[in-house]
Amino acid sequence: MLDQLEAIIRDRRSNPVAGSYTSLLFAEGRERIAQKVGEEAVEVLVAALSQSREAQLDELADLIYHLLALMVDCDLSLDDVRRRLRERHQAR
Repeated sequence: MLDQLEAIIRDRRSNPVAGSYTSLLFAEGRERIAQKVGEEAVEVLVAALSQSREAQLDELADLIYHLLALMVDCDLSLDDVRRRLRERHQAR
């Protein structure tokens, strides 16, 4: 599913769609995307400490989505992240 979501985000970046939140996010720029990552990270922390499992899942999904958008905007991919994690694991 993450690979599919990454592909959708990449497509929205290359082919903006009117009314698409993702297209709007890219139009607002990297600073806005990074700001959203920060906001979502705080919401994950709050949910983890004081909210229901459902709220935690919702906030985690929002954070992952915004992280993927930032990753795409930085011209990085899930494969890049997987490769880095593999390198770190092998170094131990």
